[in-house]
Amino acid sequence: MTFPLAESKSLGYDQGVVDSFLASAREAFQSGDTSVTSANVRSVVFPLVTSGYAPAEVDAAIDRLEDTFAERERDARIAEIGIDAWNAETRATAQEILNRIARAKGARFRRSGWFVYGYSVAEVDSFTQRIHDYFTEGGKLSRNDVRATVFRPQLRGYDEAQVDFLLDELVRVMLAVR
Repeated sequence: MTFPLAESKSLGYDQGVVDSFLASAREAFQSGDTSVTSANVRSVVFPLVTSGYAPAEVDAAIDRLEDTFAERERDARIAEIGIDAWNAETRATAQEILNRIARAKGARFRRSGWFVYGYSVAEVDSFTQRIHDYFTEGGKLSRNDVRATVFRPQLRGYDEAQVDFLLDELVRVMLAVR
């Protein structure tokens, strides 16, 4: 698969690394190899280079690939434990997310160290309101919205690993109920 190249004055994803990753992911999927997961696909990072692929095009393809792997994982898990247990697991994860974001503003996640940058508390708290609305009121929030969310750095901000984990779990729940 080839992608359009980034504009001449912009960096793009390294073509060889992207092509290699996609080929190995395709092989793993077609062979039934379960060592490559939707989480692996979601966390892939490509180096930026001149004359690279346009990042937006590659990112869209990676999102679709993640969806494909997640669907396979969902189907395999349902076959293993049954649809009722699957639904219960998904509801439990969604409830954990809701419990976390129900905490007081400014205290929803662990804070980074005194002289360490984390995510902007105000921005994360604002985004968690969108998550709350999604679960409780059917608010608009897509997997792409979650995947594309970027928070500014802030001294003593929220711990990035905790926030990222919650966002990953949210995407997993959204994929589970699609």
